[in-house]
Amino acid sequence: MTVPDATASPKESDAAPRASWRESIAVYLQPRVLIVMLLGFSSGLPLALSGSTLQIWMKESGIDLRAIGLFVLVGTPYTLKFLWAPLVDALHIPLLTRRFGRRRGWLVLSQLLLIAAILLLGSTDPVKAPWLVALGALLVAATSATQDIVVDAFRVESLPESEQAAGMAGYVAAYRIGMLVSTAGALFLVSAFEGTGLVRASAWTWGYVSMAAMVLIGTVTALAATEPEQSVQAEASTAAQTALTRVMQAAVGAFSEFLSRKDAIAALAFIVLFKFTDAFSGSMTAPFVIDLGFTRNDYAAIVKGVGLAATLIGGFAGGFVARRYSLAASLWIGGVLQALANLSFSWLALVGVNQWALAVAITAENFTSAIGTVIFVAYLSALCRNPLHTATQYALLTALAAVGRTYLSASAGFVAEATGWPLFFAICVVAAVPSLILLGWLQRRGHFAGLQM
Repeated sequence: MTVPDATASPKESDAAPRASWRESIAVYLQPRVLIVMLLGFSSGLPLALSGSTLQIWMKESGIDLRAIGLFVLVGTPYTLKFLWAPLVDALHIPLLTRRFGRRRGWLVLSQLLLIAAILLLGSTDPVKAPWLVALGALLVAATSATQDIVVDAFRVESLPESEQAAGMAGYVAAYRIGMLVSTAGALFLVSAFEGTGLVRASAWTWGYVSMAAMVLIGTVTALAATEPEQSVQAEASTAAQTALTRVMQAAVGAFSEFLSRKDAIAALAFIVLFKFTDAFSGSMTAPFVIDLGFTRNDYAAIVKGVGLAATLIGGFAGGFVARRYSLAASLWIGGVLQALANLSFSWLALVGVNQWALAVAITAENFTSAIGTVIFVAYLSALCRNPLHTATQYALLTALAAVGRTYLSASAGFVAEATGWPLFFAICVVAAVPSLILLGWLQRRGHFAGLQM
């Protein structure tokens, strides 16, 4: 493997004069970047509602750990979203497309459907109707995946190259904040509702109702945004085509263009595996903390406090790395850091119930995961540059990335039960090795030479 020297591998474009620190900060205040950040929050909000937050609800309801682990399979829509992404690229939504445009019309529709799905999930009972819970979680994942399709295309198409790094850093930081709101924020709300005298089932329902209301932040953002110029031009270029022709063009073009590239299969395998170490450990983090003896509020307080700070700092640190170093070097930095962070949970498992140890572990996980995610998003964005099928191609790549989170991570509960928590998180570190081997191979093959962030 060829491991780059991070201290001597600045991006080729860094030969140009560097922006001052004031200019670096000012770019985050650009309207387009702010819009992308708010949409990032909207994208990050639903994921935990069918994931870690739902797992805690199920754990408190007495559901078996193995069943909780298998519940990650409701994330299947995140891995299959490329199948309906061509519809998002090509079809018009009656009234909404004409009023708001190609991307914004789909944004508004997906968010309204998402609100309805969250309300349905919140009204279920994990003990009395587990299959209805699974259906509600599946619908949340499906509508959330549809929103992701549109937001990703909107982000790639709306940001000029000078704002891409800032946009990606802001997007990921806001995405993580959205996840924190739907984990720590939701848990605090459930406890607050219980404190008013509501029974636990009702408290969880109102917690999910509150999260559904938070989706409106993304809806207001979509209404206030401007349709990307690239999308307007692409729409105009296909105006004379039938809906079926546009769908086929988006579907076939996205696949054929990517597969015609050198080492496309190896690149796809790398995309599947890069975040696997994160996903495998993350699928068990919430049950681990509760199983260790921490309370729901202990977990929520740490995640909301130091976890939020670590996420913000990590997101912007990832943006700095993406601007400062080559794409390959950045991926090495992110990949190694997010793998090693799992050892902090092995240490926590040995220490036991200790607030400071929990804070250190959550900080390490959030900080390194945010760095890795920003750099990974930069890589995926660099692969998708054709506005005729941006949504489809990006959805294909992110769907493959979700394979690790959904299918490969489904066995995490069984592994944790068989090995115990300290060894489980050590195994999570080893899970990063295949992606790093592929990264070195792709680097030697010159895969990253033609890609720009």
